[in-house]
Amino acid sequence: MKLTVLPLTPERWPDLEALFNAKGCSVARGCWCMHYRRSGAHGALPSGTTRAHADRADLKELVDAGTPPGLIGYRGKVPVGWVSLGPREEYARLKRSPVMKAVDDRPVWSIICFVVPSEHRGQGVAQALLDGAIAYARKQGAKLLEAYPVDKPGRANDDQMWFGAKSMYDRVGFKEVARRKPQRPVVRLKPT
Repeated sequence: MKLTVLPLTPERWPDLEALFNAKGCSVARGCWCMHYRRSGAHGALPSGTTRAHADRADLKELVDAGTPPGLIGYRGKVPVGWVSLGPREEYARLKRSPVMKAVDDRPVWSIICFVVPSEHRGQGVAQALLDGAIAYARKQGAKLLEAYPVDKPGRANDDQMWFGAKSMYDRVGFKEVARRKPQRPVVRLKPT
């Protein structure tokens, strides 16, 4: 699939909201791609505020600060998918993860999750987003890309596939460098 893949900027924020509010994206609406950016207790929320609302506000703050926390894929002018990526150190939870902890001390960019609304699944959107993520990371000077896909035989529940399927990464040359849980490898690619 041919998509235009662009960094999330303040001007594109409404497109991200449309994606996360689409059918089949309840997991994204729950964490606003902030789950892996934090580690430990979050502290008390103001009265009347949900964790999802706080996460949305925190992601918006990142976007407004000028560092894109991911990319949006467009078919024409319609937003059809999202991929969260950036330098590994921006994802505090990875340090504590038994599955996704550092393999070594090399600087890497991490691809964390994909969000594709139900109506756009099965059309190659995630693969096109991955291609766009590789190109973007290369332009940003990343020397090594790392991801934490799901490796299951047969079709998996869509709600569990936000990390992407290992086969998708295999198609573009990622190589497995660790496997700490049977169905969760760590894969890497040199984007240059």
